[in-house]
Amino acid sequence: MLPGSSSLEASPALVLNADFRPLSYFPLSLWSWQTSIKAVFLERVNILSEYDRSVRSPSIELKLPSVISLKRYIKPASHPAFTKFNLFLRDMFRCQYCGASDVLTFDHVVPKALGGRTTWSNVTTACASCNIRKGGRMLKAARMTPRNAPIRPTNYQLMKNGRRFPPNFLHESWRDYLYWDTELEA
Repeated sequence: MLPGSSSLEASPALVLNADFRPLSYFPLSLWSWQTSIKAVFLERVNILSEYDRSVRSPSIELKLPSVISLKRYIKPASHPAFTKFNLFLRDMFRCQYCGASDVLTFDHVVPKALGGRTTWSNVTTACASCNIRKGGRMLKAARMTPRNAPIRPTNYQLMKNGRRFPPNFLHESWRDYLYWDTELEA
């Protein structure tokens, strides 16, 4: 449960694939307590860890699951969805022109007005100032160069970048299941 909160809504379950890896890291795969209880009753998940809290019906009392794993493996997509959040995560929440991290937006490297498309390889993270400075011009005309060429990332690349931005809250029961595939220090 979130610190200082007694609400059932503050008791999400971490959802792991059948191989015990989170379905997604960013956003972290979490289900509401209602969805996780329903999945338990439908026998679609295994309970790996529970909260100290319970829910009751007239005939049964159940501890709320804090970590569950799917019984059937779901093959992850090879490439992540093209979303603003994933774009910012790919670029580490930094303007690719000046390195700023505030008032972020995105910029078409080849402007839309000049035939540029909204794709991984043509869109980069930019702060508002750099985006205005570049305007509808090509990089050479604007005398600007992105720090990293825009690429289509893999799920692994986003997961690796995302580890630098952990969620605000991680329940203690989740720690054994998150980041277990990171390299150990010697």
